[in-house]
Amino acid sequence: MEARLSFITLGVADLARATAFYRDVLALPQIAMPEGAGVAFFELGKTWLSLFPRSELAKDAGVPDSPPAAFPGFSLAHNVRERLQVDALLAEVSSRGGEIVKAAEDAFWGGRSGYFRDPDGFLWEVAWNPQFPHV
Repeated sequence: MEARLSFITLGVADLARATAFYRDVLALPQIAMPEGAGVAFFELGKTWLSLFPRSELAKDAGVPDSPPAAFPGFSLAHNVRERLQVDALLAEVSSRGGEIVKAAEDAFWGGRSGYFRDPDGFLWEVAWNPQFPHV
């Protein structure tokens, strides 16, 4: 397998609400889709984020649609270019409906980070890491 991640698909409870959050709050660039497509796509460089109704995603994968866990065992991350951008982005997300689960703080690894939860409970880390080359 090539070292490439093409899509991250999040199973969401309310596609319209989730789409509005990612488009309007996080300001991700949405890809135009035909009306009623039942999916939303956002281009993130070479990887795309897709939002798909949770029940339909489970059906497509052939697995039961069980209730989401309080902690699904993964997080998504967005690295910023400057230290104080962590605080600013978390404040912006909070003011527009995101839930801060861990306020920005200096991290043991030399950077700064905090976490928010989107309307479907997916965790996002916002981090500044002076050693990370991909920002």
